[in-house]
Amino acid sequence: MAERTETDVSRPSALPSAKLTNRNRETRPFADLKSDEYLDSVEEEWNKRVDAEVDTLVEGMVDLVSLASIGDKDKFRIALEAFQAESRAESMVRSANSLLSIIHSMKLLLLLSDEAQIANLRDSELKIIQEEKDEAKKKVAELLNDLLKPSELRV
Repeated sequence: MAERTETDVSRPSALPSAKLTNRNRETRPFADLKSDEYLDSVEEEWNKRVDAEVDTLVEGMVDLVSLASIGDKDKFRIALEAFQAESRAESMVRSANSLLSIIHSMKLLLLLSDEAQIANLRDSELKIIQEEKDEAKKKVAELLNDLLKPSELRV
């Protein structure tokens, strides 16, 4: 029998005309999802936001390093590179602030989440891993016994 996990995650509601999902992908409304599916979709959205902001920071650093070339430059080239560096730095600051906001939101979600459910999930994962470890130990013991067993065929 499949166990259904219940959480205390609030599910946002919207007016009928509002779109909560991307139009290009096929998804069900959040209200129709089970708790596990809903949490998985929320986690995926968080991951996408973090990935986008980190990508912006990485691209910004690459651009800043490429702009930092040394060589003979005229005043126009120096001014152009200064403007490019400044605009790239501004976008990096926005991304860093966005990441800080995401981190703050994630901390709040963790603080307000169902601690008992997290402990139960951790315990069930631990039990599964312990069982896998015991099975692996048995298999290793069998293989060692086969290797170390004196064979009558050896001469």
